[in-house]
Amino acid sequence: MLQIKIFEFNAFQVNTIILYDETKDCVIIDAACYHESEQNKLHKFIESESLKPVKLINTHCHIDHILGCNFMSDQYGLDLGIHEAGKLFIDVAAEHALDFGFTIDPIHAPLYFLNEESVIKFGTTTLKVLYTPGHADGSICFLSEENKLVIVGDVLFRESIGRTDLPTGNFELLKKSIHEKLFSLPNDYTVIPGHGPKTTIGFERDNNPFVGIPNFD
Repeated sequence: MLQIKIFEFNAFQVNTIILYDETKDCVIIDAACYHESEQNKLHKFIESESLKPVKLINTHCHIDHILGCNFMSDQYGLDLGIHEAGKLFIDVAAEHALDFGFTIDPIHAPLYFLNEESVIKFGTTTLKVLYTPGHADGSICFLSEENKLVIVGDVLFRESIGRTDLPTGNFELLKKSIHEKLFSLPNDYTVIPGHGPKTTIGFERDNNPFVGIPNFD
């Protein structure tokens, strides 16, 4: 059975997500731990649950979501899985971090690329990849059909959506991604965003003021 642990890290309150199952293999999504105390908190949880990190993956590569990627890669010998279109943010991460008051080394975690043909397997669990640009080039979501779960990064929030005023953002493209890739899922799918509380596909389809499709029947 899939287990989920969510940590809120750094000044941008990013949801760093650990998925694991009965095999104790685990996947780390959006390693945003910046301060040493946050890194230790994540590491101690993994140790306390006797987990084995086997995948390090990101929904997108905005600076607030990658602050802990070097640490987790070094700690567990993991490559970093991203969509290739997000590499442009990786390449300027150290410089861009300074604009937001962070100091990091250039991202040196070895990269591999995910796309909609990719399947992420760990333990007995399988995740599919959905390409969902609009908030940022390279934005992807991770879908578990068996567990009725989708991890969406900054594409969709509870009653909100990701910003589109940042480089490579595009509202119409984001709306298209949400309608075609997310709102096509069943209502009871749980949505875990990159910031803030969980929601469901059905609630957002009916109530999201930016991209919702209310049913007035």
